[in-house]
Amino acid sequence: MNDQLKPLPIVDKIIKDFRGRIVNSVQLPTFAFGKELQTHVLEVRPNEPFESPVRFEETMQEAVLTLHERLQKRWSAHLLGTGMHPTLRLKDASVWPHRHRQVYEAMGRVFNLRRHGWLNIQSYQLNLPYGNERSGVALHNALANLCAYLPGVAASSPAYEGTVGEDVDNRLKFYHENQKEIPSVTGDIVPEYVSSIAEYMDKIIGKYSSDLAAAGADKLLLNKEWMNSRGVIFRFDRHALEIRVMDEQECIKSDVALSCYIRAVARGLLKEETVLEPHETLVKDLRSIVRHGLTAKVMNDHGETARDVCRYFLRVARENASDEEKNYLPLIKKRIEQGNLSEIIRQKIRRKNQRTQSEEAVISVYLKLVESLIDNEPFF
Repeated sequence: MNDQLKPLPIVDKIIKDFRGRIVNSVQLPTFAFGKELQTHVLEVRPNEPFESPVRFEETMQEAVLTLHERLQKRWSAHLLGTGMHPTLRLKDASVWPHRHRQVYEAMGRVFNLRRHGWLNIQSYQLNLPYGNERSGVALHNALANLCAYLPGVAASSPAYEGTVGEDVDNRLKFYHENQKEIPSVTGDIVPEYVSSIAEYMDKIIGKYSSDLAAAGADKLLLNKEWMNSRGVIFRFDRHALEIRVMDEQECIKSDVALSCYIRAVARGLLKEETVLEPHETLVKDLRSIVRHGLTAKVMNDHGETARDVCRYFLRVARENASDEEKNYLPLIKKRIEQGNLSEIIRQKIRRKNQRTQSEEAVISVYLKLVESLIDNEPFF
């Protein structure tokens, strides 16, 4: 984006600047970056999984600074985190038109891609490895039990099209609607509990693949694990569970803190063989949290509000975190007590809006978030 927060559809130009030609991704010594569906969004990922959260933070902050330096020098452009671009209009967004565009073209024949849920979302995705089928299924179900409440801590998408939206987590609101032509692809966002990989393949992947085929979808989209748009999915190619329910945060430190929180909670849930909440409860609670954030009323056994449940999960995390992970948990505590990033941004925009127009207030606050990303400082 430029100095006025205008999104710049230049991902192909950035890739060509590094590689000399347009390809899908660029591999650098410790990290890689590449295209997404939207031409204004870069995916950045490490080359190898991390055991140490400190190393995770160092490596990915190096990635941010490397890309920032090149963007500043070549295009006077900036990187911006959070779950949605706050001023983008759909008419100004475009889909990746180069190599492997066939997948996006196939999607466009089934779904209406001219929606915020396609063209204006960015998420932080965490992959947790599993050993065998039994441990993978157990981890999947534990994360399903957790994922409904993660947006209470991880929401960062209060604004779009220059104004504050009705929901605390507008990314998940639009995400839930983006494949409404074939609802089985997204499900309830909260994944269904399963007892085996075979059941998962049949009831989830098999179901949405059958529905896609009935709608005339290209074979490119059928029986693909990555087509599953639930908040937690199996990635069999990586032997991992991928968590997709978190909005991207404002800086690397905050993303790492979320990772530490989730890893430690998952350990605790698996160790204690925690009784899992009914799927229907999780779905209702998620919808309430998407709308109301940490103040949302929920039906969980561990509290009446999302804040109460997140406090419970924080206690589980503290009891099961490594020493390095424990150093990041105070940031999660601060999020729970003072508000998630979306709630903090919303408060600041509303204060600014008392003195200026809505979009000007949004731009003013989000330009501060650009600094948070570069400085690797959480935004409070």
